[in-house]
Amino acid sequence: MAGGEHERSGTALARTNGSLALEVEGVSKFFGGRRWWPFGNGRPRRVVAVDRVSFTVPRGEIFGILGPNGTGKSTLIRLISTLLLPDEGRIRVFGLDVVRDEAKVKRHINRVSVEAAFFKKLSPMENLIYAARLYGLEGGYARRQIVRILESLGIEGRAIRAPMEDMSRGMQQKVAIARAFLTSPTLLLLDEPTTGLDPHSKRDVQEFVLRLREEHDTTVVLTTHDMVEAEELCDRVAIFDAGRIVALDAPARLKEEVSRQLGRPATLEDVFLALTGKPLEQPEEVFDE
Repeated sequence: MAGGEHERSGTALARTNGSLALEVEGVSKFFGGRRWWPFGNGRPRRVVAVDRVSFTVPRGEIFGILGPNGTGKSTLIRLISTLLLPDEGRIRVFGLDVVRDEAKVKRHINRVSVEAAFFKKLSPMENLIYAARLYGLEGGYARRQIVRILESLGIEGRAIRAPMEDMSRGMQQKVAIARAFLTSPTLLLLDEPTTGLDPHSKRDVQEFVLRLREEHDTTVVLTTHDMVEAEELCDRVAIFDAGRIVALDAPARLKEEVSRQLGRPATLEDVFLALTGKPLEQPEEVFDE
């Protein structure tokens, strides 16, 4: 499904759920346009990280943005989370413009990325208490929530109070996810959230995402290159390539279309290859870390 069908699909779901959590309209982001490139004909080299992207996400949906590293997925998440400003187009979160209403937008969102930062000498509990205070959460309530969330993600007992520097990369990522869940955001942005996690830990995180949606009516935007994860979690997925959406629909419908072309059952990886002509694994782009 491509072109204007993206918007019609999102609008139909919005009527079912009652409101739009996210509106992205003709958004583009460029890098390097004002800098002289040392090679070639001397013209400034401009990299288009996000190229005229439009879609909507209804409240309560888990929406996937799929593609390999370097396709602009992380740049798009940074634009939605107000960390970057769009060069063209506009983004609204629950009707609030991410540029004009930045402070109000930040109250609605939380973001988890693969480069999450912590005070490594402190424990998960101490790091999360610090985050809770920044969000104005009462201390006793915050401690109870922290223990509940960490235990649900498989971090229990002494590990809750051990220094972060003694934890594995995967365990640190779980703490980053717990930090985002702590505030029960209305829009949760997950940028490759299960990278570095073992299969059991991935399952813990995926189950917690589903529970957060059910218990708190949280809308989730998830970037991933893990097609199995996308299929298990997402109501709809956008196939992203070279900064553009080349298809957007429910995973089952995307696979149906490609299955007819192939004459056999298709996977989401088959869908990606059929739509982009590229394998899923691509070298990482310097402007989309």
